[in-house]
Amino acid sequence: MILRIGMAQVNSWLGDFKYNTDKICKFIQKAKEGRCHIVVFPELAISGYPPEDLIYKSDFLRRNKESLDLVKEYSQDIGVIVGFIEQDKGKIFNSAAFIYNKKLVGIYRKMQLPNYGVFDEKRYFFSGEDFKIYDFCGVKIGLDIWVEDDSIALQAKAGVQLSFVINASPFHMGKLDSRINILKEQAKKNKVYITYVNLVGGQDELVFDGRSIFIDTKGKILAQAKAFEEDLCIFDIDSKILPKKKVNKKKLVRIPVENITTNITKTPLSSKIRIRLNSIEEVYKALVLGLRDYVIKNGFRKVVLGLSGGIDSALTCVLAVDALGRENVVGVFMPSQYTSLESREDAQTLANNLGIDFCTIYIQGIFEKYLDELREQFRGTAPNIAEENIQARIRGNILMALSNKFGWLVLTTGNKSEVSVGYCTLYGDTAGGFAPLKDVPKTMVYELARYSNLLSEKPAIPERVFTKAPTAELKENQKDQDILPPYEVLDPILKAYIEDDLSIEKIIALGFDKDVVRRTIEMVDRSEYKRRQSPPGIKITPKTFGRDRRMPITNRFREERSGECR
Repeated sequence: MILRIGMAQVNSWLGDFKYNTDKICKFIQKAKEGRCHIVVFPELAISGYPPEDLIYKSDFLRRNKESLDLVKEYSQDIGVIVGFIEQDKGKIFNSAAFIYNKKLVGIYRKMQLPNYGVFDEKRYFFSGEDFKIYDFCGVKIGLDIWVEDDSIALQAKAGVQLSFVINASPFHMGKLDSRINILKEQAKKNKVYITYVNLVGGQDELVFDGRSIFIDTKGKILAQAKAFEEDLCIFDIDSKILPKKKVNKKKLVRIPVENITTNITKTPLSSKIRIRLNSIEEVYKALVLGLRDYVIKNGFRKVVLGLSGGIDSALTCVLAVDALGRENVVGVFMPSQYTSLESREDAQTLANNLGIDFCTIYIQGIFEKYLDELREQFRGTAPNIAEENIQARIRGNILMALSNKFGWLVLTTGNKSEVSVGYCTLYGDTAGGFAPLKDVPKTMVYELARYSNLLSEKPAIPERVFTKAPTAELKENQKDQDILPPYEVLDPILKAYIEDDLSIEKIIALGFDKDVVRRTIEMVDRSEYKRRQSPPGIKITPKTFGRDRRMPITNRFREERSGECR
Protein backbone atom coordinates (compact mmCIF):
# COMPACT_ATOMS: atom_id res chain seq x y z
CA MET A 1 0.00 0.00 0.00
CA ILE A 2 0.93 3.66 -0.23
CA LEU A 3 1.77 5.08 3.21
CA ARG A 4 1.22 8.85 3.42
CA ILE A 5 3.36 10.66 5.97
CA GLY A 6 3.29 14.24 7.21
CA MET A 7 6.40 15.90 8.65
CA ALA A 8 5.05 18.59 10.99
CA GLN A 9 7.87 20.96 11.91
CA VAL A 10 6.31 23.31 14.44
CA ASN A 11 7.50 26.33 16.40
CA SER A 12 6.85 25.41 20.02
CA TRP A 13 6.80 28.04 22.78
CA LEU A 14 8.74 26.73 25.73
CA GLY A 15 6.41 26.12 28.67
CA ASP A 16 3.23 27.30 26.90
CA PHE A 17 1.48 23.95 26.96
CA LYS A 18 -1.89 25.24 25.75
CA TYR A 19 -0.32 27.00 22.78
CA ASN A 20 1.79 23.97 21.87
CA THR A 21 -1.04 21.51 22.30
CA ASP A 22 -3.44 23.60 20.22
CA LYS A 23 -0.83 23.90 17.49
CA ILE A 24 -0.06 20.18 17.47
CA CYS A 25 -3.77 19.37 17.28
CA LYS A 26 -4.25 21.83 14.39
CA PHE A 27 -1.41 20.18 12.50
CA ILE A 28 -2.93 16.76 13.18
CA GLN A 29 -6.18 18.02 11.68
CA LYS A 30 -4.33 19.37 8.64
CA ALA A 31 -2.60 16.00 8.27
CA LYS A 32 -5.98 14.27 8.39
CA GLU A 33 -7.31 16.61 5.74
CA GLY A 34 -4.24 15.71 3.67
CA ARG A 35 -5.19 12.01 4.15
CA CYS A 36 -1.99 11.19 6.05
CA HIS A 37 -1.64 7.86 7.81
CA ILE A 38 1.04 9.16 10.17
CA VAL A 39 2.06 12.67 11.22
CA VAL A 40 5.39 13.23 12.98
CA PHE A 41 6.36 16.12 15.28
CA PRO A 42 9.79 17.20 16.60
CA GLU A 43 11.63 16.37 19.80
CA LEU A 44 9.93 17.76 22.93
CA ALA A 45 7.34 19.50 20.75
CA ILE A 46 4.85 19.42 23.62
CA SER A 47 7.03 21.29 26.12
CA GLY A 48 9.44 23.18 23.89
CA TYR A 49 13.21 22.75 23.79
CA PRO A 50 15.47 23.07 25.72
CA PRO A 51 13.43 23.14 28.95
CA GLU A 52 16.52 23.35 31.18
CA ASP A 53 15.73 23.61 34.91
CA LEU A 54 11.99 23.92 34.30
CA ILE A 55 12.17 20.14 34.34
CA TYR A 56 12.68 20.32 38.10
CA LYS A 57 9.24 21.92 38.55
CA SER A 58 6.56 19.33 39.30
CA ASP A 59 3.80 21.47 37.78
CA PHE A 60 5.76 21.70 34.52
CA LEU A 61 5.91 17.90 34.31
CA ARG A 62 2.24 17.56 35.24
CA ARG A 63 1.07 19.91 32.52
CA ASN A 64 3.36 18.20 30.04
CA LYS A 65 1.60 14.88 30.78
CA GLU A 66 -1.86 16.47 30.58
CA SER A 67 -0.99 17.95 27.20
CA LEU A 68 0.03 14.55 25.87
CA ASP A 69 -3.34 13.20 27.00
CA LEU A 70 -5.09 15.98 25.06
CA VAL A 71 -3.11 15.18 21.93
CA LYS A 72 -4.20 11.55 22.22
CA GLU A 73 -7.82 12.65 21.84
CA TYR A 74 -7.06 14.05 18.39
CA SER A 75 -5.47 10.87 17.06
CA GLN A 76 -8.59 9.11 15.80
CA ASP A 77 -7.72 7.20 12.60
CA ILE A 78 -4.20 8.64 12.37
CA GLY A 79 -0.82 7.74 13.81
CA VAL A 80 0.88 10.55 15.74
CA ILE A 81 4.54 10.56 16.77
CA VAL A 82 5.43 13.42 19.11
CA GLY A 83 8.22 14.34 21.52
CA PHE A 84 7.43 14.83 25.21
CA ILE A 85 8.99 14.66 28.68
CA GLU A 86 8.26 11.31 30.31
CA GLN A 87 8.36 10.78 34.06
CA ASP A 88 8.46 7.20 35.28
CA LYS A 89 9.26 5.97 38.77
CA GLY A 90 11.19 9.08 39.70
CA LYS A 91 13.19 9.13 36.47
CA ILE A 92 12.77 11.65 33.65
CA PHE A 93 13.25 10.76 29.99
CA ASN A 94 13.39 12.61 26.70
CA SER A 95 10.82 10.49 24.90
CA ALA A 96 8.83 10.01 21.71
CA ALA A 97 5.22 8.85 21.96
CA PHE A 98 3.54 6.76 19.25
CA ILE A 99 -0.20 7.38 19.43
CA TYR A 100 -2.97 5.85 17.32
CA ASN A 101 -6.74 5.90 17.68
CA LYS A 102 -6.55 7.75 21.00
CA LYS A 103 -4.21 5.17 22.49
CA LEU A 104 -0.57 5.35 23.48
CA VAL A 105 0.77 2.34 21.59
CA GLY A 106 4.45 2.85 22.34
CA ILE A 107 7.20 5.05 23.79
CA TYR A 108 10.82 5.42 22.76
CA ARG A 109 13.27 6.88 25.28
CA LYS A 110 16.28 8.73 23.90
CA MET A 111 19.27 6.47 24.34
CA GLN A 112 22.27 8.68 23.57
CA LEU A 113 22.08 12.01 25.41
CA PRO A 114 24.23 14.87 24.05
CA ASN A 115 26.28 16.67 26.65
CA TYR A 116 28.45 19.15 24.76
CA GLY A 117 28.18 22.71 23.48
CA VAL A 118 24.62 23.94 23.95
CA PHE A 119 23.41 20.54 25.20
CA ASP A 120 23.17 19.51 28.85
CA GLU A 121 20.84 16.54 28.54
CA LYS A 122 22.67 14.31 31.00
CA ARG A 123 21.92 16.92 33.64
CA TYR A 124 18.19 16.34 33.20
CA PHE A 125 17.41 12.99 31.59
CA PHE A 126 18.05 9.31 32.09
CA SER A 127 19.05 7.30 29.03
CA GLY A 128 16.66 4.85 27.44
CA GLU A 129 17.78 1.23 27.30
CA ASP A 130 15.52 -0.52 24.80
CA PHE A 131 13.28 -0.04 21.77
CA LYS A 132 10.31 -1.60 20.02
CA ILE A 133 9.41 -2.17 16.39
CA TYR A 134 5.92 -1.14 15.34
CA ASP A 135 4.00 -2.94 12.61
CA PHE A 136 1.77 -0.26 11.11
CA CYS A 137 -0.10 -1.31 7.96
CA GLY A 138 2.57 -3.95 7.36
CA VAL A 139 5.44 -1.45 7.56
CA LYS A 140 8.05 -2.06 10.26
CA ILE A 141 8.60 1.29 11.96
CA GLY A 142 11.25 2.40 14.45
CA LEU A 143 11.41 5.56 16.56
CA ASP A 144 14.58 7.50 17.35
CA ILE A 145 15.62 10.89 18.68
CA TRP A 146 18.66 11.79 16.58
CA VAL A 147 20.76 9.13 14.86
CA GLU A 148 24.41 9.84 15.58
CA ASP A 149 24.67 6.74 17.75
CA ASP A 150 24.10 2.99 17.63
CA SER A 151 20.35 3.01 18.23
CA ILE A 152 19.29 3.24 14.59
CA ALA A 153 21.75 0.49 13.67
CA LEU A 154 20.33 -1.77 16.38
CA GLN A 155 16.80 -1.10 15.21
CA ALA A 156 17.62 -1.67 11.55
CA LYS A 157 19.30 -4.96 12.43
CA ALA A 158 16.16 -5.98 14.33
CA GLY A 159 13.99 -5.40 11.25
CA VAL A 160 13.08 -1.72 11.02
CA GLN A 161 12.36 -0.61 7.46
CA LEU A 162 11.29 2.98 8.11
CA SER A 163 12.80 5.03 10.94
CA PHE A 164 11.10 8.14 12.30
CA VAL A 165 13.76 10.39 13.78
CA ILE A 166 12.55 13.41 15.75
CA ASN A 167 14.97 16.14 16.74
CA ALA A 168 15.59 19.64 18.08
CA SER A 169 18.78 20.50 16.22
CA PRO A 170 19.80 24.18 16.55
CA PHE A 171 21.22 26.06 13.59
CA HIS A 172 24.75 27.21 13.02
CA MET A 173 26.67 27.76 9.80
CA GLY A 174 27.56 24.45 8.20
CA LYS A 175 25.18 22.49 10.42
CA LEU A 176 22.87 21.42 7.59
CA ASP A 177 25.66 19.70 5.65
CA SER A 178 26.81 17.87 8.76
CA ARG A 179 23.26 16.83 9.64
CA ILE A 180 22.43 15.58 6.13
CA ASN A 181 25.71 13.69 5.81
CA ILE A 182 25.03 11.84 9.05
CA LEU A 183 21.48 10.97 8.01
CA LYS A 184 22.59 9.80 4.57
CA GLU A 185 25.34 7.66 6.06
CA GLN A 186 22.94 6.04 8.52
CA ALA A 187 20.32 5.40 5.83
CA LYS A 188 22.81 3.77 3.45
CA LYS A 189 24.76 1.86 6.08
CA ASN A 190 21.69 0.42 7.78
CA LYS A 191 19.48 0.06 4.68
CA VAL A 192 16.63 1.98 6.24
CA TYR A 193 14.42 4.82 5.04
CA ILE A 194 14.62 7.82 7.40
CA THR A 195 11.98 10.43 8.11
CA TYR A 196 13.77 13.18 10.02
CA VAL A 197 11.65 15.92 11.63
CA ASN A 198 13.32 18.97 13.16
CA LEU A 199 12.01 21.76 15.37
CA VAL A 200 11.74 25.31 14.01
CA GLY A 201 11.82 28.68 15.78
CA GLY A 202 13.86 30.78 18.17
CA GLN A 203 14.51 30.01 21.84
CA ASP A 204 16.75 32.52 23.61
CA GLU A 205 20.14 32.23 21.85
CA LEU A 206 19.17 29.21 19.77
CA VAL A 207 17.42 29.10 16.41
CA PHE A 208 15.99 25.86 15.06
CA ASP A 209 15.93 25.80 11.28
CA GLY A 210 13.43 23.03 10.47
CA ARG A 211 14.44 21.59 7.07
CA SER A 212 12.97 18.20 7.90
CA ILE A 213 13.85 15.56 5.30
CA PHE A 214 12.91 12.13 3.99
CA ILE A 215 15.83 9.97 2.78
CA ASP A 216 15.89 6.59 1.02
CA THR A 217 18.35 3.72 1.52
CA LYS A 218 20.67 5.16 -1.13
CA GLY A 219 20.98 8.43 0.72
CA LYS A 220 18.80 10.35 -1.73
CA ILE A 221 16.63 13.14 -0.34
CA LEU A 222 13.09 12.50 -1.55
CA ALA A 223 11.25 15.23 0.33
CA GLN A 224 12.25 18.31 2.32
CA ALA A 225 10.33 20.83 4.41
CA LYS A 226 10.83 24.58 4.43
CA ALA A 227 13.78 26.37 6.01
CA PHE A 228 13.17 28.54 9.09
CA GLU A 229 9.38 28.25 8.74
CA GLU A 230 6.65 26.06 10.12
CA ASP A 231 5.59 23.48 7.58
CA LEU A 232 3.56 20.34 7.07
CA CYS A 233 5.45 18.44 4.38
CA ILE A 234 3.39 15.51 3.08
CA PHE A 235 4.85 12.70 1.01
CA ASP A 236 4.06 9.10 0.08
CA ILE A 237 6.06 5.91 0.24
CA ASP A 238 5.11 2.64 -1.42
CA SER A 239 5.56 -0.17 1.09
CA LYS A 240 6.62 -2.44 -1.79
CA ILE A 241 9.94 -0.58 -2.20
CA LEU A 242 10.93 -0.88 1.45
CA PRO A 243 13.81 -3.27 2.14
CA LYS A 244 12.77 -6.79 3.13
CA LYS A 245 14.12 -7.69 6.54
CA LYS A 246 13.87 -10.43 9.11
CA VAL A 247 12.10 -9.03 12.18
CA ASN A 248 12.98 -9.71 15.79
CA LYS A 249 9.53 -10.75 16.96
CA LYS A 250 10.39 -10.18 20.62
CA LYS A 251 10.55 -6.47 19.87
CA LEU A 252 7.55 -6.34 17.55
CA VAL A 253 4.37 -4.46 18.50
CA ARG A 254 1.48 -4.90 16.08
CA ILE A 255 -0.84 -1.89 15.87
CA PRO A 256 -4.40 -2.85 14.88
CA VAL A 257 -5.23 -0.36 12.13
CA GLU A 258 -8.88 0.50 11.45
CA ASN A 259 -10.57 2.72 8.86
CA ILE A 260 -7.32 3.18 6.97
CA THR A 261 -7.43 4.92 3.60
CA THR A 262 -5.67 2.84 0.95
CA ASN A 263 -6.80 4.44 -2.33
CA ILE A 264 -4.27 7.31 -2.37
CA THR A 265 -2.92 8.84 -5.53
CA LYS A 266 0.81 9.09 -5.15
CA THR A 267 2.13 12.63 -4.49
CA PRO A 268 5.02 13.72 -6.74
CA LEU A 269 8.00 13.76 -4.41
CA SER A 270 10.00 16.09 -6.65
CA SER A 271 7.67 18.95 -5.73
CA LYS A 272 8.93 18.75 -2.14
CA ILE A 273 12.62 19.37 -2.84
CA ARG A 274 13.66 22.84 -1.66
CA ILE A 275 16.18 25.20 -3.22
CA ARG A 276 19.30 25.26 -1.07
CA LEU A 277 20.06 28.54 0.70
CA ASN A 278 23.60 29.89 0.56
CA SER A 279 25.40 30.64 3.83
CA ILE A 280 24.52 34.34 3.95
CA GLU A 281 20.86 33.70 3.12
CA GLU A 282 20.47 31.13 5.86
CA VAL A 283 22.26 33.28 8.47
CA TYR A 284 20.02 36.21 7.57
CA LYS A 285 16.89 34.07 7.95
CA ALA A 286 18.19 32.70 11.25
CA LEU A 287 18.77 36.21 12.60
CA VAL A 288 15.31 37.40 11.55
CA LEU A 289 13.59 34.34 13.04
CA GLY A 290 15.63 34.43 16.25
CA LEU A 291 14.97 38.14 16.74
CA ARG A 292 11.25 37.85 16.00
CA ASP A 293 10.71 34.94 18.37
CA TYR A 294 12.76 36.46 21.19
CA VAL A 295 10.74 39.68 21.06
CA ILE A 296 7.31 38.12 20.64
CA LYS A 297 7.76 35.16 22.97
CA ASN A 298 8.94 37.48 25.73
CA GLY A 299 5.83 39.62 25.42
CA PHE A 300 7.25 42.71 23.70
CA ARG A 301 5.66 44.52 20.78
CA LYS A 302 8.21 47.16 19.86
CA VAL A 303 11.99 47.48 19.91
CA VAL A 304 14.23 50.53 20.19
CA LEU A 305 17.86 50.89 19.19
CA GLY A 306 20.50 53.56 18.81
CA LEU A 307 21.26 54.47 15.20
CA SER A 308 24.83 55.73 14.88
CA GLY A 309 25.10 55.95 11.11
CA GLY A 310 27.37 52.87 11.16
CA ILE A 311 27.03 49.43 9.62
CA ASP A 312 26.18 47.49 12.80
CA SER A 313 23.22 49.59 13.85
CA ALA A 314 22.04 49.77 10.23
CA LEU A 315 21.97 45.99 9.85
CA THR A 316 20.34 45.51 13.26
CA CYS A 317 17.62 47.98 12.29
CA VAL A 318 16.96 46.26 8.96
CA LEU A 319 16.73 42.88 10.69
CA ALA A 320 14.29 44.32 13.22
CA VAL A 321 12.06 45.71 10.47
CA ASP A 322 12.08 42.39 8.63
CA ALA A 323 11.31 40.54 11.86
CA LEU A 324 8.69 42.83 13.38
CA GLY A 325 7.51 45.35 10.81
CA ARG A 326 8.51 48.99 10.46
CA GLU A 327 5.74 50.14 12.78
CA ASN A 328 7.35 48.25 15.65
CA VAL A 329 10.89 49.65 15.36
CA VAL A 330 12.10 52.95 16.85
CA GLY A 331 15.50 54.42 15.98
CA VAL A 332 17.23 56.99 18.18
CA PHE A 333 20.13 59.16 17.01
CA MET A 334 22.19 60.53 19.93
CA PRO A 335 24.92 62.88 18.65
CA SER A 336 27.74 64.46 20.64
CA GLN A 337 30.38 67.00 19.60
CA TYR A 338 32.33 64.15 17.99
CA THR A 339 29.46 62.97 15.78
CA SER A 340 30.08 63.67 12.11
CA LEU A 341 27.63 65.21 9.67
CA GLU A 342 27.94 62.04 7.58
CA SER A 343 26.75 59.88 10.50
CA ARG A 344 23.77 62.18 11.03
CA GLU A 345 22.82 62.02 7.36
CA ASP A 346 23.28 58.25 7.09
CA ALA A 347 21.18 57.52 10.19
CA GLN A 348 18.38 59.78 8.94
CA THR A 349 18.51 58.29 5.43
CA LEU A 350 18.34 54.74 6.79
CA ALA A 351 15.32 55.61 8.95
CA ASN A 352 13.59 57.32 6.01
CA ASN A 353 14.25 54.38 3.69
CA LEU A 354 12.83 51.93 6.23
CA GLY A 355 9.93 54.15 7.26
CA ILE A 356 10.51 53.68 11.00
CA ASP A 357 9.88 56.11 13.84
CA PHE A 358 13.03 58.15 14.33
CA CYS A 359 14.10 60.81 16.81
CA THR A 360 17.24 62.73 17.75
CA ILE A 361 18.28 63.24 21.37
CA TYR A 362 21.37 65.40 21.88
CA ILE A 363 23.78 64.18 24.57
CA GLN A 364 26.34 67.00 24.54
CA GLY A 365 24.67 68.94 27.36
CA ILE A 366 24.37 65.80 29.50
CA PHE A 367 28.00 64.93 28.79
CA GLU A 368 29.17 68.40 29.82
CA LYS A 369 27.14 68.14 33.03
CA TYR A 370 28.90 64.87 33.84
CA LEU A 371 32.31 66.47 33.28
CA ASP A 372 31.34 69.46 35.37
CA GLU A 373 30.27 67.25 38.28
CA LEU A 374 33.48 65.20 37.97
CA ARG A 375 35.81 68.17 37.54
CA GLU A 376 37.24 67.93 41.05
CA GLN A 377 37.78 64.18 40.90
CA PHE A 378 39.32 64.35 37.39
CA ARG A 379 41.54 67.37 38.19
CA GLY A 380 45.10 66.98 36.95
CA THR A 381 44.34 64.07 34.62
CA ALA A 382 44.32 63.94 30.84
CA PRO A 383 41.14 62.88 28.98
CA ASN A 384 41.12 59.14 28.30
CA ILE A 385 38.74 56.22 27.96
CA ALA A 386 36.75 57.42 30.99
CA GLU A 387 35.40 60.43 29.08
CA GLU A 388 34.77 58.26 26.01
CA ASN A 389 32.77 55.70 27.95
CA ILE A 390 30.66 58.32 29.70
CA GLN A 391 29.17 59.14 26.29
CA ALA A 392 28.36 55.50 25.55
CA ARG A 393 26.75 55.12 28.99
CA ILE A 394 24.65 58.24 28.51
CA ARG A 395 23.30 56.70 25.32
CA GLY A 396 22.63 53.42 27.09
CA ASN A 397 20.76 55.26 29.84
CA ILE A 398 18.59 57.11 27.34
CA LEU A 399 17.62 53.92 25.53
CA MET A 400 16.80 52.18 28.81
CA ALA A 401 14.70 55.19 29.89
CA LEU A 402 12.65 54.88 26.69
CA SER A 403 12.37 51.13 27.30
CA ASN A 404 11.06 51.66 30.83
CA LYS A 405 8.65 54.43 29.82
CA PHE A 406 7.08 52.73 26.79
CA GLY A 407 7.76 49.02 27.31
CA TRP A 408 10.08 48.69 24.31
CA LEU A 409 12.88 46.13 24.18
CA VAL A 410 16.34 47.66 23.69
CA LEU A 411 18.42 46.01 20.96
CA THR A 412 22.18 46.33 21.26
CA THR A 413 24.13 46.49 18.03
CA GLY A 414 27.58 45.08 18.84
CA ASN A 415 29.05 42.27 16.72
CA LYS A 416 31.12 39.21 17.64
CA SER A 417 34.43 40.81 16.70
CA GLU A 418 33.86 43.67 19.15
CA VAL A 419 32.46 41.42 21.86
CA SER A 420 35.44 39.08 21.50
CA VAL A 421 38.08 41.72 22.16
CA GLY A 422 36.04 43.85 24.56
CA TYR A 423 35.75 46.76 22.12
CA CYS A 424 32.50 47.84 23.76
CA THR A 425 31.43 49.78 26.83
CA LEU A 426 30.02 47.95 29.81
CA TYR A 427 26.65 49.53 30.73
CA GLY A 428 26.94 51.61 27.57
CA ASP A 429 26.53 50.06 24.12
CA THR A 430 26.21 46.66 25.83
CA ALA A 431 23.14 47.83 27.79
CA GLY A 432 19.98 46.25 26.43
CA GLY A 433 17.76 43.24 26.27
CA PHE A 434 18.92 41.40 23.15
CA ALA A 435 21.99 41.44 20.90
CA PRO A 436 21.08 40.13 17.41
CA LEU A 437 24.65 40.42 16.06
CA LYS A 438 26.43 39.04 19.13
CA ASP A 439 27.70 35.98 17.24
CA VAL A 440 28.20 37.68 13.85
CA PRO A 441 31.80 38.64 12.92
CA LYS A 442 32.29 42.16 11.58
CA THR A 443 33.26 41.00 8.10
CA MET A 444 30.02 39.02 7.90
CA VAL A 445 28.07 42.08 9.07
CA TYR A 446 29.07 43.75 5.80
CA GLU A 447 28.05 40.67 3.78
CA LEU A 448 24.66 40.48 5.50
CA ALA A 449 24.10 44.19 5.02
CA ARG A 450 24.87 43.90 1.31
CA TYR A 451 22.47 40.96 1.09
CA SER A 452 19.73 42.89 2.89
CA ASN A 453 20.00 45.68 0.33
CA LEU A 454 19.31 43.16 -2.43
CA LEU A 455 16.01 42.11 -0.86
CA SER A 456 14.14 45.27 -1.86
CA GLU A 457 13.99 47.48 -4.95
CA LYS A 458 15.21 50.45 -2.92
CA PRO A 459 18.23 49.54 -0.76
CA ALA A 460 17.74 50.65 2.84
CA ILE A 461 21.38 51.05 3.89
CA PRO A 462 23.17 54.02 2.27
CA GLU A 463 26.22 53.15 0.21
CA ARG A 464 28.47 55.43 2.25
CA VAL A 465 27.86 53.24 5.32
CA PHE A 466 29.74 50.43 3.54
CA THR A 467 32.72 52.52 2.52
CA LYS A 468 33.52 54.82 5.45
CA ALA A 469 35.96 53.66 8.13
CA PRO A 470 34.29 52.12 11.21
CA THR A 471 34.38 54.44 14.22
CA ALA A 472 32.79 54.77 17.65
CA GLU A 473 33.01 58.59 17.39
CA LEU A 474 33.81 59.02 21.08
CA LYS A 475 36.74 61.35 20.47
CA GLU A 476 38.16 63.48 17.68
CA ASN A 477 39.07 61.57 14.48
CA GLN A 478 38.63 58.19 16.18
CA LYS A 479 38.77 55.01 14.10
CA ASP A 480 38.36 51.34 15.12
CA GLN A 481 41.79 50.59 13.63
CA ASP A 482 43.41 52.92 16.16
CA ILE A 483 43.05 50.02 18.59
CA LEU A 484 42.13 46.96 16.52
CA PRO A 485 43.74 45.27 13.53
CA PRO A 486 41.77 45.56 10.28
CA TYR A 487 38.69 43.37 10.59
CA GLU A 488 39.74 41.23 7.64
CA VAL A 489 42.82 40.32 9.74
CA LEU A 490 41.11 40.27 13.14
CA ASP A 491 38.22 37.97 12.26
CA PRO A 492 40.32 34.99 11.04
CA ILE A 493 42.47 35.25 14.17
CA LEU A 494 39.38 35.28 16.38
CA LYS A 495 37.92 32.27 14.58
CA ALA A 496 41.16 30.33 14.96
CA TYR A 497 41.39 31.09 18.69
CA ILE A 498 37.74 31.01 19.77
CA GLU A 499 36.06 28.54 17.44
CA ASP A 500 38.96 26.30 16.41
CA ASP A 501 40.80 26.38 19.77
CA LEU A 502 44.18 26.81 18.11
CA SER A 503 47.19 27.76 20.21
CA ILE A 504 48.96 31.05 19.75
CA GLU A 505 51.88 29.39 17.99
CA LYS A 506 49.59 27.58 15.55
CA ILE A 507 47.76 30.80 14.72
CA ILE A 508 51.06 32.58 14.07
CA ALA A 509 52.05 29.64 11.88
CA LEU A 510 49.03 30.38 9.68
CA GLY A 511 50.85 33.51 8.55
CA PHE A 512 49.60 36.19 10.95
CA ASP A 513 51.92 38.74 12.54
CA LYS A 514 52.96 37.44 15.94
CA ASP A 515 52.49 40.77 17.73
CA VAL A 516 48.98 41.17 16.29
CA VAL A 517 48.06 37.64 17.34
CA ARG A 518 49.38 38.09 20.87
CA ARG A 519 47.69 41.46 21.33
CA THR A 520 44.38 40.10 19.98
CA ILE A 521 44.38 37.10 22.27
CA GLU A 522 45.29 39.27 25.23
CA MET A 523 42.19 41.38 24.54
CA VAL A 524 40.01 38.27 24.23
CA ASP A 525 41.25 36.75 27.47
CA ARG A 526 40.80 39.86 29.57
CA SER A 527 37.28 40.66 28.30
CA GLU A 528 35.41 37.65 29.70
CA TYR A 529 33.85 39.79 32.45
CA LYS A 530 32.23 42.02 29.82
CA ARG A 531 30.82 39.10 27.88
CA ARG A 532 29.37 37.59 31.04
CA GLN A 533 27.36 40.80 31.61
CA SER A 534 26.18 41.26 28.03
CA PRO A 535 22.65 40.46 26.80
CA PRO A 536 21.90 37.18 25.01
CA GLY A 537 22.28 37.00 21.24
CA ILE A 538 21.59 34.62 18.37
CA LYS A 539 23.94 31.68 17.80
CA ILE A 540 25.05 31.42 14.19
CA THR A 541 28.62 30.07 14.49
CA PRO A 542 29.66 26.60 15.72
CA LYS A 543 31.00 28.12 18.95
CA THR A 544 29.26 31.08 20.54
CA PHE A 545 30.06 32.79 23.82
CA GLY A 546 28.13 31.60 26.87
CA ARG A 547 26.44 28.39 25.77
CA ASP A 548 29.38 26.89 23.86
CA ARG A 549 32.49 28.66 25.11
CA ARG A 550 32.49 28.88 28.90
CA MET A 551 35.53 30.50 30.44
CA PRO A 552 36.11 31.54 34.06
CA ILE A 553 36.43 35.27 34.71
CA THR A 554 38.98 34.92 37.51
CA ASN A 555 41.71 33.03 35.72
CA ARG A 556 45.54 33.25 35.90
CA PHE A 557 46.21 30.73 33.14
CA ARG A 558 48.02 32.06 30.09
CA GLU A 559 49.47 30.03 27.24
CA GLU A 560 53.21 29.74 26.89
CA ARG A 561 54.53 31.63 23.90
CA SER A 562 57.80 30.42 22.44
CA GLY A 563 59.14 29.52 25.86
CA GLU A 564 57.72 32.57 27.61
CA CYS A 565 54.82 32.83 30.02
CA ARG A 566 52.68 35.92 30.21
